[in-house]
Amino acid sequence: MKNKIYKILTVMVLAIFVSACGNKENHNENDGHSHDEEEKTEVNEEHHDEDEVMLSQQQFDALKMKIDTLALRNMSGYVEANGTLEVPPQNEAAITTVVGANVVSIEVIEGDKVNKGQVVAYLSHPNIIQAQTDYLNAYSNSELAKKNYERQQKLYDAGVGSGANFQKAEAEYQASKAMVNGLEAQLRILNVNTTSVRNGTIAQRIALRSPIEGFVQKVEVKTGQYVEPQTELFEIVNTHHVHADLMVFEKDVYKVQKGQKVNFTVQSITDAELIAEIYSVSKTFEDNPKAVHVHAEIENKKGNLIPGMYIQGKIQVDNTQTKALPESAIIKEGERYYVFSVEKENDDWSFKPIEVVLGTKDGDWVSVQFTENIESNTKFAYNNAYYLNAEMKKGEAEHAH
Repeated sequence: MKNKIYKILTVMVLAIFVSACGNKENHNENDGHSHDEEEKTEVNEEHHDEDEVMLSQQQFDALKMKIDTLALRNMSGYVEANGTLEVPPQNEAAITTVVGANVVSIEVIEGDKVNKGQVVAYLSHPNIIQAQTDYLNAYSNSELAKKNYERQQKLYDAGVGSGANFQKAEAEYQASKAMVNGLEAQLRILNVNTTSVRNGTIAQRIALRSPIEGFVQKVEVKTGQYVEPQTELFEIVNTHHVHADLMVFEKDVYKVQKGQKVNFTVQSITDAELIAEIYSVSKTFEDNPKAVHVHAEIENKKGNLIPGMYIQGKIQVDNTQTKALPESAIIKEGERYYVFSVEKENDDWSFKPIEVVLGTKDGDWVSVQFTENIESNTKFAYNNAYYLNAEMKKGEAEHAH
């Protein structure tokens, strides 16, 4: 009996021991699984933090960050052409004087904006005063001749005056009118108010006025200087209509036509590319060099565009467009290339690297293809990619430490 009880107790103890061991192993397995999940979560969080660069608004402004959506560009199929900025002839004006006179006042300086009809200078000379006096005398004589003509007409119509006297009075009146009209036209060219002269007011000086709206390009006169008739005193240019005037060589003329786009740069605006559309292609060649003029209207005017500035352009003769970014937007890590997407997060800016495959290079631009789908409204950093990459690596090093 005792042996039987002993055996039963031994079996129970063994069962409890095995059960306890099993629970411990299960517990360890569960603990291990939970720990792995925590580590995985931490890794994911670390990965998220490492693949992001945050800039404050102050840093963003200090770095002069440029952001925009993807640009579509023609990376091939273009004709290179250089030229200058020009304005149409009707948007340039040379201000001269029609009589010899002295400059008594200059009202503008180079760079000033002037409106059509605005006074740019005043001139004075005895000849100007004499012209007004001659007009006043001619006008008075014409009034006297008119009265004599009307009197002779009444006598002739009444049959008491001779036809010869009437005809003579008529001829004298017509001649006096022609003299008045001629002198009046001269005074109007001088911007003299003839009504005031007829009332006895003689102007001591005359005004030179701008015939167009624009900016004063040149001032080629000094106060007190005597100027001869037809001397160019001021040059006015309306830069609102400034356009690109490109020279296309003979071998490329057949490729160029109206409506094509032109990408060009101006030396004074180093960080921007301007776009124009061809509206006119000359039908005659220049002799030296053998090329034709191509005129293009600028679509995104910016900066101080002055006629005469040298430009370098590329005329798009192939309409194939591809996604492209500037070289300054791309970094290389090992054998892979990345760009940075941009999002505004409250008052800060978030930059995240996205892998790309590079294609054709054209100047400072490179065509790109993405390894993942990108929303069309996604914005990218157009510059400082190397700085952003360095900041990201610095963040990774600090986190590892």
